[in-house]
Amino acid sequence: MPFSRTTSPPGAQPGPEAPWPIRPISESEFPAYAHTFGEALLAPDPFGLDHYRAVTEFDRTLAALDGDQIIGGTTVHSFTMTLPGGPRPVAGVSAVGVWPTHRRRGVLSALMRRQLADIRERGENVAALFASEGAIYGRFGYGPASTMGFVTLHRSEGVLRPDAPRDPALRLRLSTPGESRRELAIVHQAAALQRVGEFQRNKDWWELLLRDAPEHRGGYSAYKCAIVEDDAGPLGYALYRIQQHVDDHGVPASKLWVVQHYATAPAAHTLLWEHLFSRDLIGTISIDMVAPDDPLYHLLADRYRARTVQGDGLWIRLVDLPGAVEQRSYAAPVDVVVEVADRDCPWNAGRWRLTADTGAARCCATEADPDIRLDVAHLGAAYLGGMTLGSYLAAGLITEETTGAVQRLDTALNRSDEPHCGAIF
Repeated sequence: MPFSRTTSPPGAQPGPEAPWPIRPISESEFPAYAHTFGEALLAPDPFGLDHYRAVTEFDRTLAALDGDQIIGGTTVHSFTMTLPGGPRPVAGVSAVGVWPTHRRRGVLSALMRRQLADIRERGENVAALFASEGAIYGRFGYGPASTMGFVTLHRSEGVLRPDAPRDPALRLRLSTPGESRRELAIVHQAAALQRVGEFQRNKDWWELLLRDAPEHRGGYSAYKCAIVEDDAGPLGYALYRIQQHVDDHGVPASKLWVVQHYATAPAAHTLLWEHLFSRDLIGTISIDMVAPDDPLYHLLADRYRARTVQGDGLWIRLVDLPGAVEQRSYAAPVDVVVEVADRDCPWNAGRWRLTADTGAARCCATEADPDIRLDVAHLGAAYLGGMTLGSYLAAGLITEETTGAVQRLDTALNRSDEPHCGAIF
């Protein structure tokens, strides 16, 4: 029988009790919660985080208390995120912080354990977050599951291949986000279904992501919006800003900053980049949050001109391990027993047999000898198909008891596209 939420696999141990009172906040407590979070993350204006109120689910926003003072907190966004196998409920963890005077006293551990238990109770098998510090979240079972790049080019280097796909039926128009909210939503919804790691944006998330207060532009212009469409509707968009600049010799050298870009057809990618790379008076172009396999790299005549600074993207946590692996699709058949260590979700700890093919998967507790021994964070890193367990094996961080078992599991988890999320939450 499939895993039951009322039982644990062999070897599971009860977790430690929380040392601090933890409870959801009320809406009236949001300013105090935001102040704690802002101070912990060194926000320039900890009191200026009120624009996050609309996307905050107060019953999923936890506070740790010392008397009446909020000394730590974390929240969850109820996302529908594209995973291998299709859109699934995912807990988007965010706003994790501890008041500076209470660090290293167990506050964060208490918050994370309570949050993981709540996520499981909600029936969400997977949690995801963006990490401010990589050393923190591996301790709580999260694994780095995707990467993203920040790209810079000189305008003269933005030359596309002569055989880049082009469609004369497509047209490009300039607009503003306010005028074209519907078109942006149509494009993103379709693009998000094509990309593992993207979440569907509701009205409140669009309001937050398109927020354009002058004090938050960093000297750049208001958002400009380029939309690619045909007679059937929109097929792509780019949101960007421009900062006017002239170099020491009086030569125009303005900066163009691409904040979002999505397209659902190859020729739409081409038309967007041709527009962005051909804007007059521009010296440099910077592009935020570029997927490792973004078409841009292949469309450029010289991909080495795309100077990329690589960073972590999504970190993934398997909250209910059997539920998570059973809801996923697989590229090849696999039958493997894994022994999983999980300090903070003891219901995951123990031995599990995963049997899967390209049609379905089953994960059951077992007493059989393990083929692989690993931490739940390693499975989280490999879950989206962008990272391999083999890299952890080579580093000596997991143990392979049956020769070839890691390779077989990696083959089953593999995808031909890279996971990516284009908005930090």
